[in-house]
Amino acid sequence: MPRAKLPLERLPPPWRWLLLIAASMLVAAVFMAVRLPAALLLGPMIAAIALEAGGGGVHLPRPLLYFAQAVIGCMIARALTPQILAVFAQRWPIFLGVIGAVIVAASLIGAAMTRWRILPGTTAVWGMAPGAASAIVFMAGEFGADTRLVAFMQYLRVVLVATFATVVARLWIGPHPPPAALAWFPPLHWLPFVQTLAIALAGGLIGRVARVPAGIFLVPMVLGAVLHSSGVVHLELPPWLLAVSYACVGWSVGLGFTRDILAHAVRVLPQTLGAIVALMLFAGGLALILVEAFGVDPLTAYLATSPGGVDSVAIVAASSRVDLSFVMALQTVRFVFVLLAGPAVSRFVAARLAPRAARTADERAPAARADPTLAHVREDEGELD
Repeated sequence: MPRAKLPLERLPPPWRWLLLIAASMLVAAVFMAVRLPAALLLGPMIAAIALEAGGGGVHLPRPLLYFAQAVIGCMIARALTPQILAVFAQRWPIFLGVIGAVIVAASLIGAAMTRWRILPGTTAVWGMAPGAASAIVFMAGEFGADTRLVAFMQYLRVVLVATFATVVARLWIGPHPPPAALAWFPPLHWLPFVQTLAIALAGGLIGRVARVPAGIFLVPMVLGAVLHSSGVVHLELPPWLLAVSYACVGWSVGLGFTRDILAHAVRVLPQTLGAIVALMLFAGGLALILVEAFGVDPLTAYLATSPGGVDSVAIVAASSRVDLSFVMALQTVRFVFVLLAGPAVSRFVAARLAPRAARTADERAPAARADPTLAHVREDEGELD
């Protein structure tokens, strides 16, 4: 019996694209109205998931995604300022201790989820990486993880951490003032803008040709950070360009959520929530140590150690009475350490868990051969790896 067509399968591709763009703008606008972090990425991602579930999936051109990744790399490069390095130089032992503790805790939680087969492969290790959500999603696929489930874990953590940080800040100092209206199309400084596009294009091309893992994102980030911090180039990234780039990344992730992957994400939601809450509690304990042992302001300590996205924590910190330089320095340096340590941690976990996974597979092989239905289920699980 032929499968009945899903509602959106009857639409021609141009209409599907129009629906995707309109739905993305609507969901992002709602998220921005309630001041949800990463709204410009989460809105398109959720719209794409809904479109794919309804049978209206479209194909995102790969060059467009590559360009979006390079632009976001330049955006992060702009935040790596010399002031952050100066603050780090003053308190580097504290920073390294906190950063190392958070990375180890997140890696252990991810490894436990992998050992208990909650998620396939090293997906949980990448999904629990504290911070650098967009970069981690880019890099995870290069090292064999399922980027859809990594994105599910990363952005769920970003939303939970940022929401809780906002609540804590409001209870601490009262309601935040409303944000200033965003100028989507400000006047462009053409020379810096062209230079920024050149860095994104050249860096992305170098990363692609040289086959650097996640190089399309990392090479523009490093190149842009060096040129921007040295004053050679001023990175010009208008809001409309960042919005389009975030949308492309959100669509890329969302369109990968097939019905099977979405069902798997829902099944592991309780365990994922538990892992994220455990990491948040651990980070809160580190904040308490900073307060008691080093005299750091409690709200500053909490925001600095929060395992959320740098941008969302920056929004909360900028509207609170905290030591903003301390918060941003610790968050940014941790971001860089996660980027550098992520591949090594993933390989370490994979090497430690691979022998056990092989033994488990050998033990299950006779039962799978005896039961054709069970064998088919194993094949489906293998596709998630």
